[in-house]
Amino acid sequence: MPFIEESDLLELHKDIDKAQIINERLLDQIKFKNKELKRSKVQRNILAGVTTLFLIGTIGITSYIGGLSSSNSYDNQNLLVSIDSLDAIKTRIDNLQIKNEELSLVKEFYLAKKFLEKEKIYSVQVKSFVDNNLTLASESLTNTMFVKTNPFYSYSLGNFETLEEARSFRYQLVKMGFDDAFVASYQDGKRIKIEDPY
Repeated sequence: MPFIEESDLLELHKDIDKAQIINERLLDQIKFKNKELKRSKVQRNILAGVTTLFLIGTIGITSYIGGLSSSNSYDNQNLLVSIDSLDAIKTRIDNLQIKNEELSLVKEFYLAKKFLEKEKIYSVQVKSFVDNNLTLASESLTNTMFVKTNPFYSYSLGNFETLEEARSFRYQLVKMGFDDAFVASYQDGKRIKIEDPY
């Protein structure tokens, strides 16, 4: 097993931190877009609420005026029933709007995730396996990749925006003893090509 010196480990941590900062920047951009979408939805919902109240008010005034001009044969019971049904309809509309907002947030999350997957990234492959039972790291780690390249499963470290960053990281890994590490570019979760190491 290769020996890792403390200075090499520190440089490795710096590169990983740099990649995490890039990931955080992308997440901040997603959060900003989500806030903008949420703000526009709130404005749309307020407009829909005002319009609904206006329509209900118009119908109520029209019904009231029509009731006064025709005859006063309406019972208080009929009036209470119509108010109750309006309340039930309003409650149902509110519930549907809440469900619509929740579904929109889920849709936005998946659209943002697909957007990030479409970006071209660079990573340093350190090992390939024939079997898929990798116990080296969890898939929830943001700076590791497990990619199936027939018939192998590859294990890569780092997610970099530029080829130069990935090459620098590869150089540090080679200095630590991972002599056969190489840089590959990925897009949509698939390897595009193996990059020139220099």
